[in-house]
Amino acid sequence: MKLNVDGLLVYFPYDYIYPEQFTYMLELKRSLDAKGHCVLEMPSGTGKTVSLLSLIVAYLRTNPVDVTKLVYCSRTVPELEKVIEELKSLMKYYEQELGEQPTILGLALSSRKNLCIHPRVSKEPTGKEVDAGCQGLTASYIRTKHHYDSSVPLCSYFEAFDDNGRDAPIDPGVYNLDDLKDIGQERGWCPYFLARYTIMHANIVVYSYHYLLDPKIAELVSKDLPKTSVVVFDEAHNIDNVCIDSLSVNITRRTLDRGEGNLEYLKGSIERIKEVDENKLKREYQRLVEGLRLANEERETDAQLANPVLPDEILQEAVPGNIRNAEHFLNFLKRFLEYLKTRLRVQHVVQESPPSFLRDVYTKVCIERKPLRFCYERLHSLLRTLELNTAQDLSPLSLIANFATLVSTYGKGFTLIIEPFDDRAPTIPNPVLHFRCMDASVAIKPVFDRFQTVIITSGTLSPLDMYPKILDFRPVTMASFTMTLARTCICPLVRF
Repeated sequence: MKLNVDGLLVYFPYDYIYPEQFTYMLELKRSLDAKGHCVLEMPSGTGKTVSLLSLIVAYLRTNPVDVTKLVYCSRTVPELEKVIEELKSLMKYYEQELGEQPTILGLALSSRKNLCIHPRVSKEPTGKEVDAGCQGLTASYIRTKHHYDSSVPLCSYFEAFDDNGRDAPIDPGVYNLDDLKDIGQERGWCPYFLARYTIMHANIVVYSYHYLLDPKIAELVSKDLPKTSVVVFDEAHNIDNVCIDSLSVNITRRTLDRGEGNLEYLKGSIERIKEVDENKLKREYQRLVEGLRLANEERETDAQLANPVLPDEILQEAVPGNIRNAEHFLNFLKRFLEYLKTRLRVQHVVQESPPSFLRDVYTKVCIERKPLRFCYERLHSLLRTLELNTAQDLSPLSLIANFATLVSTYGKGFTLIIEPFDDRAPTIPNPVLHFRCMDASVAIKPVFDRFQTVIITSGTLSPLDMYPKILDFRPVTMASFTMTLARTCICPLVRF
């Protein structure tokens, strides 16, 4: 079916369209014309996904300068696959009507766990273990070692992609996760890095919320997406919880104990590297004097850690002198960790603000705010210098460094709560430190600031005016559509 939606020719892959679908497209087009954000509510089961895809694909084909990319965010892998199937149906209809395949490239992106085809790594039971196994075969220092010692194993799929895949992008079409894995098997390329590379020049990208809202992941995957992209958050009735969770941290006594073990391991690694190549640490020290941006040149295969939200001016600064030296930095983390242990010795619930926490840590262990802000990036730099492939084992120390950076970066919109008992066992002493984001707009603000149109849509967004308030943005369009009751419906009969 061909539709005229406010002067825009829209190809709709079904023979019938509900009135609310057409009205939904009208409001959507007005938002795209105004280059602003919108909040749209339409009941589940009314064809919201195909309406979104049909209108935005038509707009993208008609206005290729104004809109260059559609970034469609869903919550789960089954929802992601459903969007890709709808997009395939739409492209098939375009091909029937136009007599040729449209030159549109769309694909889904998921984690290594869902895309890896390496015979050993893909069988690992958890995502963290798959990530660690992948990095152990693709990291730049591993590849350098292989150059001198051919017995060091590499991933043949990544090597083949690195040699040939970047210069031979995949053909226009729509690819789900299985399609990408099939291409990987056929050409001997890594599907994960193929997808990571392809999203930069694809017209339509479908992936999880976390690739845009979690700053640690967004910094790696989504930071080069153009401003002229249209971002859709589908099933967004819980988007505020996703935003809050992405900037919240929970630390238990077990986390601190394991973090202490991580520190001892890193100290031993520093001693070993000093015996072999002390200049590595000296070169890292010099880079840190010049600023974190220079110290952390991006390497797609080495990215074990990424930067939580830090202002650019901080990243351009020299790292504070008391944490530039690797051993001094580990001693600094040790002091901070011991302080956290004392804070977990509580008999009742304690709540305080980040500024109050920072005053207390300065008073008791003389740790200032500025070096805390650099903790996460400084740890990232150290792990890369030491060339360690134990990302899953170092996650407790990474979590502590993440907390140090967040608590020293944000003064408003966050709270710190220390509870003597875990909710799951309220009678057994097991203190937990919760650093909670209370303002969902903090995580999503970079998305609204960066992209010209962000669409918040779901089947249940009532009350509609609440979402612009809690996410702190001004929509150009807010609309709620009701289901047409005149359609033929199946009336169930329950027999007793």
